[in-house]
Amino acid sequence: MSTRRTVSLVTLGCARNEVDSEELAARMEGAGWALSDSAEGADVVVVNTCGFIEAAKKDSIDTLLAAHDSGAKVIAAGCMAERYGAELAEALPEADAVISFDDYANIAERLDDVLEGRRHAAHTPRDRRRLLPISPVERSASAANVAIPGHAAASGDRPEELPEGVAPASGPRVLRRRLGGGPVAPLKLASGCDRRCTFCAIPAFRGAYVSRDPEEVLAEARWLAGHDVRELVLVSENSTSYGKDLGDLRALEKLLPRLAAVEGVERVRVSYLQPAETRPGLIEVICGTEGVVPYFDLSFQHASGPVLRRMRRFGDRERFLELLERVRELSPEAGVRSNFIVGFPGETEEDFEELAAFLTAARMDAIGVFGYSDEDGTEAATLDGKLDPAEVARRVEELSALAEELTAQRAEDRIGTEINVLVEEKTEHDGQFEGRAEFQAPEVDGTVLVRGEGLAIGDIVRATVVDSDGVDLIADVP
Repeated sequence: MSTRRTVSLVTLGCARNEVDSEELAARMEGAGWALSDSAEGADVVVVNTCGFIEAAKKDSIDTLLAAHDSGAKVIAAGCMAERYGAELAEALPEADAVISFDDYANIAERLDDVLEGRRHAAHTPRDRRRLLPISPVERSASAANVAIPGHAAASGDRPEELPEGVAPASGPRVLRRRLGGGPVAPLKLASGCDRRCTFCAIPAFRGAYVSRDPEEVLAEARWLAGHDVRELVLVSENSTSYGKDLGDLRALEKLLPRLAAVEGVERVRVSYLQPAETRPGLIEVICGTEGVVPYFDLSFQHASGPVLRRMRRFGDRERFLELLERVRELSPEAGVRSNFIVGFPGETEEDFEELAAFLTAARMDAIGVFGYSDEDGTEAATLDGKLDPAEVARRVEELSALAEELTAQRAEDRIGTEINVLVEEKTEHDGQFEGRAEFQAPEVDGTVLVRGEGLAIGDIVRATVVDSDGVDLIADVP
């Protein structure tokens, strides 16, 4: 009797990669592979890499090397593999194969190749934006012929046979297999990006912006609800662009109430909002739709007008504060988070002070601070005015300290308020669970230590905030 072949799937990077991994998992299981939680004892380890910034690339390399040391065959997939292709394969012989997004539909064949010692020639990277028409509304017809991770059903790939529990019996097929548990799951709205931020390489290897069909998104939402998911986190490179290639700039405003109405779904959260595209109507829907949490993950990146122009981005401190004022007029306790790049080429001390002034006035719940570094193939890498790395590090340290102080104060301001907490994990102490309030996104924001009797994972409970610890809160259920 033959032993079933096993594969371990390791996911690095963002929630979008998590969705892509669950597509790969469904494909592999559908082809007869057993999924293993550990590299130890697995025949093949697939590492879904991240290639966004230098630290993420280093983490990806370290993970690939560790997988090799386990004795398993190793496949490099994901963004770093797509971005570097043959170059990565040559530099990292420990990887038995480096695959492209174009290989995802044939992942079972790639697994067979490495297990049986057949060489798979790594791809030569290309600008994936060029695979689709420049005009967004002309993309729908062409998208079916382009590999877009996380869009398998939308691209016409509907396998006839999938394992029990992987897809519904009728309706649009969902090519996904949950790898984790818990009451929260990411749901991909779109892939790619049409923006041309000078510091970002993502559009070149993720491709042009492509929205998923609303019915496909809804079908996957229902499938996730059937797998005990209570909160959907909508992810993409830019959620505010959703629908522009479908001929409807208000598609997200229309979709959100339908997602919130899915039976079993209690919360819908939108991530990755571009300030320049955050329309008044979208703000109203996010703040005013029952089941959609008033949460704004806004990609500000900086607050100095001159620096933002060099980044090829919109806005300045005054405009961003006006945007936050519109949000808080509709939902005073709305959650707000953002990331910022410090030390961008040409950033003066005055620009840095402008950014610090914005953070002080913005009252955000979570703030990420990153020091600028050159990225391969980006326009920013060619700009003049580069700052000394020591000066960049100093500014990062100074702004990070300010951000920590401000977000801790924001959390402290919530003491005495009542919040709705999604219970997600049991702690080591009886009657204590970890969860998140509506203004806290998974992984990137603070959490709530919630205390009470009869709590269970997946519950949404009303609790009173009694204390804070940095960005984290402590709340009691009556």
